[in-house]
Amino acid sequence: MHEPALHRSARPTLAVKALSKRFSMGEQTVEALRDVNLTIGKGEFVCLIGASGCGKSTLLRIIAGFETASAGSVEMYGLPIAAPGPERGMVFQDFALFPWLTVKENIAFGPRQRGLPQSKLDEVSARYTDMVGLTKFANYYPSQLSGGMKQRVAIARVLANDCEVLLMDEPFGALDALTREKLQQELLEIWERTKVTVIFVTHSVEEAVVLSDRVVVMTAGPGRIEHDARIHLPRPREVSAIDFNQVRRDITQRLTSHVGVKAIPAAA
Repeated sequence: MHEPALHRSARPTLAVKALSKRFSMGEQTVEALRDVNLTIGKGEFVCLIGASGCGKSTLLRIIAGFETASAGSVEMYGLPIAAPGPERGMVFQDFALFPWLTVKENIAFGPRQRGLPQSKLDEVSARYTDMVGLTKFANYYPSQLSGGMKQRVAIARVLANDCEVLLMDEPFGALDALTREKLQQELLEIWERTKVTVIFVTHSVEEAVVLSDRVVVMTAGPGRIEHDARIHLPRPREVSAIDFNQVRRDITQRLTSHVGVKAIPAAA
């Protein structure tokens, strides 16, 4: 993305327009997404939430450039996304680190591929290793790290590649509750420092309300946007607060309103 700053600032960071996605499965065609429209501004933290199979991860992968849409488009600063790019970094639930590289080498991988000199690589690696609190573990390998530490490395590696949009596909889903809560707060601190735009996929309504400026609720069969809720609660957010739980209840109701309730047969 090499567009003048003036033009970039006048446009949304991301614009999803009439997006649809169909997959072929044998002789059948499965429609994963239908007519999805979404605009995200620079520096926003947006959570996508919905039941399994609603197309959240598919939408994220199309924004990343890993998959192509069947119809419609995704634009970044008005330019169509046709392939992966360093300005859009993806963080997965399974970390996706290089096991043969140390923490600092994993973080420096993207800048190294771009041909930065060693002195600059050391500077970038040190900066982001410190940002995620892993300076003491800079020479450790992924196998020597806990799950939470691995996810910090994954986040730092994406940020070190000068990404403007951080795409996160249930990054904390495999972590225990205490580690998850700690990383949520650390992610918010990183977001506030870097002002990176975040799109975060989650199944947890509580996590979405804790983290985001907006919660986008998706429905299944095929995936569509049901509701786009702006969260006006001040940060940091207390999950036991009355106003927090009111927002959580409202989003939960919208999330479940389209799900049919099946009768449970009586026992014989």
